[in-house]
Amino acid sequence: MKSEKQKLGIVLLVLLLAAIGPNLFPIAQAGIANLSKMAVDYLIPSVVLILVLILVTHLLKFSLLKRQIITGIIAGIIATIGLEIFRITGFRIGWMPGDLPKLMGVLLLDQFALGPDSTSNIAGWAYHFWNGAAFGIIYSLLVGRGKPWMGLLYGFLIGIGFMLSPVVRSLGVGSFGLQFKDGYQLFVVVSLAHIAFGVVLGWLVYKMNSGVPGIVTRVKKSYIKETPEEFKNKLLSLQSDLNQLPSTTL
Repeated sequence: MKSEKQKLGIVLLVLLLAAIGPNLFPIAQAGIANLSKMAVDYLIPSVVLILVLILVTHLLKFSLLKRQIITGIIAGIIATIGLEIFRITGFRIGWMPGDLPKLMGVLLLDQFALGPDSTSNIAGWAYHFWNGAAFGIIYSLLVGRGKPWMGLLYGFLIGIGFMLSPVVRSLGVGSFGLQFKDGYQLFVVVSLAHIAFGVVLGWLVYKMNSGVPGIVTRVKKSYIKETPEEFKNKLLSLQSDLNQLPSTTL
């Protein structure tokens, strides 16, 4: 029970840390804080702490939990490539109002007035892929193995959240991009891109997380004692074992 509570504690802490990165860009675009400063204060420490917690799971021999976190990172990065196929295509045909990784790069390095360069582009793309990894970690820890369709739904919901976020509104196209061109282009590209992200993520996690519990199962193992049905089954099993013992006569 104690080790299960330790695992759950690590899961909750990693979930909290993974949620930091994807939320910083919307916060910056809402005008609440500077992305460059938040990257130093929150983004970099959150990434480092997640890596430290992976090491902790290794030292504590929580092998399934370690695999669960690493699977989320790998699957999230690969799924981001799937997302980019649609996003880049949409941007090149004029169905997206801006190149967000480049925008994130100049904001990260606080050089919006100077515009993008190779260094800011690298920073922006690194942040973009880390966000994909972070969403992958969150998905992997929440569902465990899950089903591929769960990934599709997860990706679509992320896309909806993005289109309602300050990021899209800051581009001057309104929520869902309804004020951009004919009103449907951004919605189509963002939806397809995030569905692709979710499909790839869901499939990879399903393949890589065999036997890995989701957060609901971890909570049950940590705090919920065995049910009456489980206790009854144990008694029946014990009775069966006793019946199989050789009888002795006095």
